[in-house]
Amino acid sequence: MTKEGLIDAIVNKIGCSKKDGAEALDVILETITKSLSSGDTVTITGFGTFSAKERAARAGVNPKTGEKIQIPAMTVPKFKAGKGLKDAVK
Repeated sequence: MTKEGLIDAIVNKIGCSKKDGAEALDVILETITKSLSSGDTVTITGFGTFSAKERAARAGVNPKTGEKIQIPAMTVPKFKAGKGLKDAVK
């Protein structure tokens, strides 16, 4: 499913305009992104938890040339599925 598919699902479920559905989804995604970038976690009970995780610097290998490279430390997003989502997918 794409972003357009999610917008269509919102529109069909609550009966709003496509513009309002797109705005609602954009607000949700923007809020999650801002929370993660400020170091907070976002927990949606029954769905899951979004968090930001520090990844340490490490050595890597360029698969094309075999040259060793240094991969810098960075912060990456992480998602842990909640029980409700896990049960629904089973």
